[in-house]
Amino acid sequence: MPKKSDPIRIPISNVLLGDDYTGKLYVGSQRKEVNLLLDTGSSTLAVDHKSYDPRHDPKARVTELVQEVRYGDGSNWIGSVVQTDLTASDSGRSIDLPNVSVAVAYHETVNMFGKSQGILGLAYQPLDDAVDVNQPTVPPRYSPNDVRAGRTVYVEPYFSQLEKAGLVANKFAFYTRRSTMRASAHPADDPLNNGWLILGGGEEATDLYTGRFKTAVVLSDDYYSVNLKQIIVGKAGAINVRPPTRHSGDATNAIVDSGTNGLDIAPALFDAILEKLPPDQVKLMRTREVTTDRVQLDAWPTITFVLQGERGDVSLDVKPEHYWQMDAWEKGTAVRALWRADKGEEQSTLGLPLMNAYFTVFDCSANRGLGVVRFAKAA
Repeated sequence: MPKKSDPIRIPISNVLLGDDYTGKLYVGSQRKEVNLLLDTGSSTLAVDHKSYDPRHDPKARVTELVQEVRYGDGSNWIGSVVQTDLTASDSGRSIDLPNVSVAVAYHETVNMFGKSQGILGLAYQPLDDAVDVNQPTVPPRYSPNDVRAGRTVYVEPYFSQLEKAGLVANKFAFYTRRSTMRASAHPADDPLNNGWLILGGGEEATDLYTGRFKTAVVLSDDYYSVNLKQIIVGKAGAINVRPPTRHSGDATNAIVDSGTNGLDIAPALFDAILEKLPPDQVKLMRTREVTTDRVQLDAWPTITFVLQGERGDVSLDVKPEHYWQMDAWEKGTAVRALWRADKGEEQSTLGLPLMNAYFTVFDCSANRGLGVVRFAKAA
């Protein structure tokens, strides 16, 4: 096995999409630059067909696999899987990996990728399923009936391939400061709109965090599924969180997801949070966006999420400036990033507002291979 390289830092930004973070990778023999949405809530690597055509890539190997992925916000795409080279670069240094499974998305919902060229899922293999339609899928001549009649198989995700090839350690980390783009004179140069994705590392990046890590255990090898035990709303007291019912089909009651730019809280819990707030704040929490002068941040409580940890529970604070995004997209606009999930939902999605205050390490090698998520105060 080749010697693992040093961790590779990829600059990331929320400017291209206005909320979710994207980073650059390079696909195919011609190293076509693609900006990919970075998502720990899915596992598939997809590139829009308008940005990458495998028929013009001598390294591309056509397969008989089709992937169809639907996300929590209702967006989806359908594409054909090819195997080709993928390159990650860091200040002139590159990690090249051949035979990476890339889904070329030929059909997607409107604004599926926005101004990006695709998505990089960073979760586990059980979420990276495909259908073998028993015929080459480029060009995409298969029909819906072919897909329905096909055999389900599983594709190995990019990061798993990268680690298995011995090129990086089995961990990655995020450094983010916002969950929506801050409107400023030059948003692309604004430090709050930029961050890092570190492949193969985390704890060594001491310039990006201070103090010790708090470690939450992952309890299922699909999403980064964690056990949310309590939500504490300032000094108003704790809300105990129940495990999901068997009927829900959820492995745990929460996931940590870099691809969600808010805290999407199960309805019963969201309502319980509102009960801890005064009437004027409840009224604002029922709006999506307001002018910044209506949100006095110092009057709002810190919301603490208590997760099951390696050695006892860990408490993670989300301050008002993270669940209220000030100057979001436009100067003078405040956007609420604490949401009520769809009716009947039992699982909360802990997205970017939880990560924004912390340097967040997803260590897939720990906890008998199920992984852990480590949080240290962002520098």
